[in-house]
Amino acid sequence: MVENRNEIWEWIKALFIAIVIAFIVRAFFFTPVVVEGASMQPTLHDQNRMIVTKIGEPKRFDVVVFHATGEKDFIKRVIGLPGDRIEYKNDTLYINGEPYEEPYLDKSKEEVKDGPLTNSFTLKETPVGSDVVPEGHLFVMGDNRRNSMDSRHIGAIPIDKVVGTTNVVVWPIKEIKIIDK
Repeated sequence: MVENRNEIWEWIKALFIAIVIAFIVRAFFFTPVVVEGASMQPTLHDQNRMIVTKIGEPKRFDVVVFHATGEKDFIKRVIGLPGDRIEYKNDTLYINGEPYEEPYLDKSKEEVKDGPLTNSFTLKETPVGSDVVPEGHLFVMGDNRRNSMDSRHIGAIPIDKVVGTTNVVVWPIKEIKIIDK
């Protein structure tokens, strides 16, 4: 009888330790996320399951998850970092006056027949309202440029609202992949 109690107690302790470890990993290192909507197509699709890494600072062209509202998280691509001057001209991204390639948009640009994929704009013409991305903020855009609620509409995103970066689709199985920048 005493031996059974000790065994049960050991199982309870092991279960408790496993739960604590799982909580720590999810709270501080990794968490799952589900893509909702079409704003990141063709890179990501509605209902893709991904793993978000909470380690490190977002870099240019990383895909990030951030708290857009109290209840809603968005998934977008980092285009501008603090202090960057962002502009689109003739469907080309300019950062601090230099043109940048966006290979993740090539397929979409080929499919568009009625004008540019990304309309021309400067930061001043967006809710950011200044010439540069403010300190402590990111300028983010969805890859589906014609159908994305992003910094062009909601302004720069405070870095402290970023949950983490993601580049691994884990579900559905036929869409498992690592996202290129």
